[in-house]
Amino acid sequence: MRISTLTIFNQSVGSLNQQQARFNDVSQQIASGRRVTSPSDDPQAAARAVGVSQSLAVTEQYTDSRVSARNSLSQGESVLNSVSDAITSAKTLLVQASNGTLSDADRQSVASELSGIYETLLGQANATDGNGTYLFGGYSDSSAPFVKGNGGEVEYVGDSEVRRQRIDASRLMEVSDSGQAIFQSVPGGAGHVAAAEAGNAGGVTFSGPQVLDDEAVDADQPYTITFTGDEASGFTYEVLNGDGDRVADGAYSPGEEGTRIAFEGLSMELDGQPVDGDSIAVKPADQGNTDLFTTLENAISVLESPAGTEAERAVLGNTLSTSMRELDNSLDNVLTVRASMGARLNELDVVDGVSSNRTLNYEQTRSDLVDLDYAAAISEYSLRQVGLQASQQTFANMKGMSLFQYL
Repeated sequence: MRISTLTIFNQSVGSLNQQQARFNDVSQQIASGRRVTSPSDDPQAAARAVGVSQSLAVTEQYTDSRVSARNSLSQGESVLNSVSDAITSAKTLLVQASNGTLSDADRQSVASELSGIYETLLGQANATDGNGTYLFGGYSDSSAPFVKGNGGEVEYVGDSEVRRQRIDASRLMEVSDSGQAIFQSVPGGAGHVAAAEAGNAGGVTFSGPQVLDDEAVDADQPYTITFTGDEASGFTYEVLNGDGDRVADGAYSPGEEGTRIAFEGLSMELDGQPVDGDSIAVKPADQGNTDLFTTLENAISVLESPAGTEAERAVLGNTLSTSMRELDNSLDNVLTVRASMGARLNELDVVDGVSSNRTLNYEQTRSDLVDLDYAAAISEYSLRQVGLQASQQTFANMKGMSLFQYL
């Protein structure tokens, strides 16, 4: 069978081109560091690699989300640390103001310091993250959540909902807390708070209430202690619960300092002489005044007022006693929210660790699918280079095989 010179030439060129293409493929793999440089190299691996890359991109998005969440929580926790310090300072001032030897001028000086703390707390309640976003306004984070009304009282105008952010596929985390929950709430189990009624004209003062028996206390039940009688015939008291049922009564002797009365697991220390009809309200903390700013406003107001008569001194003592109890509850509430923020920051650290391991797994899987084994690639590179050189040499030799050379 006769083989034409053209056929031999075409076959040699085809073999040469094939070897050159294989050599170029290996060279490209080594240059890029990837075994699969195009989907046609390994369609199945390329398809799986796309899915892994998408999962890796989603994981990175969650990582960015956690960075944002951590910044927000860290700033909020820092502000609440300052708030707790301010409340502690306010309570210290109220203890100082409770000293009976202070004059009206001394108490006004304390009131001035307390006003400074009040303004500081208001500023912290309206704190921003540095970009103009208010930390404690919920979803209404573009305007100050706390404003002063026409009467000078502080009102919350923010949103009761809190901002949430997805930090992982299965976790939607609260990245802020409502200012209402921080500055106008008390923690669960805060107990009862006593307050003298505004119309009292006598000089009776109180401390407490104290818990005598946890099991006997109804945490949701309010009480009212009412005094009847006069100095000549003597005084009595009765304690009514929120349903109007009498739960305790007895004689009250103003001359006996520190008279203790007990009712349904609670006790109160009473002192001073009442006037017929005077009363003291004992309410669960969440049913009474839960507003930190109102507490300070009441304390500042009573400190700025004179306390020359027995009734005025009673108002002073009772208001300060109530305010200190309310400040304790407010401080407990702030610390509870701050602890919650700390727990969420710790959770972010845990999720970061899990996410890092997941990222490493994705990267390893993608690498196994498309990345190059350099040892194997270099060996194949050498083999393809030898094959290409052999094809080139063969083509050179075959090109000279022609009958025309013998004519």
